[in-house]
Amino acid sequence: ERERERESAMAGGGNSEKKTEGVGGGGTDWTDALHIPKETMNKIIQNYFVTEGYVDAARQFERESGTSDPTVDLDSIKDRMLIRRAVQKGEVEEAIDRVNDLNPEILEHDSKLFFHLQQQRLIELIRQQDLEKALLFAQEYLAPLGEENPGFLEELEKTLALLAFEDPFMSPVGDLLGVQRRQQAASELNSAILHAQCQEKEPKLPNLLKLLKWSQSRLDATDAPYPKMEDFETGETTC
Repeated sequence: ERERERESAMAGGGNSEKKTEGVGGGGTDWTDALHIPKETMNKIIQNYFVTEGYVDAARQFERESGTSDPTVDLDSIKDRMLIRRAVQKGEVEEAIDRVNDLNPEILEHDSKLFFHLQQQRLIELIRQQDLEKALLFAQEYLAPLGEENPGFLEELEKTLALLAFEDPFMSPVGDLLGVQRRQQAASELNSAILHAQCQEKEPKLPNLLKLLKWSQSRLDATDAPYPKMEDFETGETTC
C-alpha cells in the first residue's frame, strides 16, 4: 500500500514538474504568463494621449477608465499643442513667442533646440522666396549662433545652400523644405516642453509595439509555439 502511495506521489510530482516548464515549452499557460493588468494598459493608453496631445481623448478616457495622473495638467496640453501646430504650419516665430510665455527657460537652456527653430525660420523665409530677408536673417540671428557653437555651422551651410538654386525645392538639399522637416522641429520642441514639465518625452506605446515585433521575430526563428499577434489594430493573436 505504501509502495502504491509512493508511486502515486511520484506521478503527481512529475505532472507538477511538467506544468512548470518554461514558457513555450508546452507546459505553461500563455494566458497567465502574458496577463497584463487592465490598470497598466489604461495607463499606457492615457500616456499616449497625453504625450501626443490628444487632450479631448485624454479627458474622455480619464472619465471612462478612471485613469488619472495627478502630475499631469490636461489644460497644459492645449498650450503645448498650439505651439506644436504653429511649427507644423511654418509659423515658427509664433511658436517661439508661445514657448517663452509658457516657460522662457526651455529655449534659454537648450541652445541646440533654439538653433533648430531659428534654422526653421530661415527655411520658411526661403520657402516664401524672400531671399533678401533670408540672407539678412541668417547673418543677424544664425551666424552668431554658429560662431558660438561650430557644430551648427554645417547645418547652417546646408540650409544656405538652398539660396544657390533657382528652384530650391529641386536642389540636393530640397528635403529641408519638406513637411517632414517641420514635423521634426515640432517634435523636438514638443519633447523639450514635456521634459520641462517633468513628463516623458515620448509615448510608451510605439516603443512597446516595436519591442513586441522584435520579440516575435526572435521567437519565429525558434520552434517554440506562442500566441503571435498578427493584427496590431485588433490585437488578435494566433498560436
